[in-house]
Amino acid sequence: MDELIAVSAVIADRSYRIKITREDEEVVRKTLKTINDKIIEFKTQFAGKDMQDYIAMVLIWYATEQHAATAADVVTENLADKLNNIEKLLDSQLNEKS
Repeated sequence: MDELIAVSAVIADRSYRIKITREDEEVVRKTLKTINDKIIEFKTQFAGKDMQDYIAMVLIWYATEQHAATAADVVTENLADKLNNIEKLLDSQLNEKS
């Protein structure tokens, strides 16, 4: 089992202690940076909201981004399958003519 390390995750100026694997540390830190950058962006675009509103906006944005990435992966996989099928058909046509 991977050893967990304690890190301080800061989101919107609030600190949360979480335990993660050492391998996930860089990904977690980049994700936290993305979240905090997005909070700043939304605070600039939508002045006068409460911090909970900004966090909710970021949560919706982040979940939508993840869903879009997953959907793009599915499309890419389907395209790769179709191209492989076309390649097999072409190979079989070439083998028949030989």
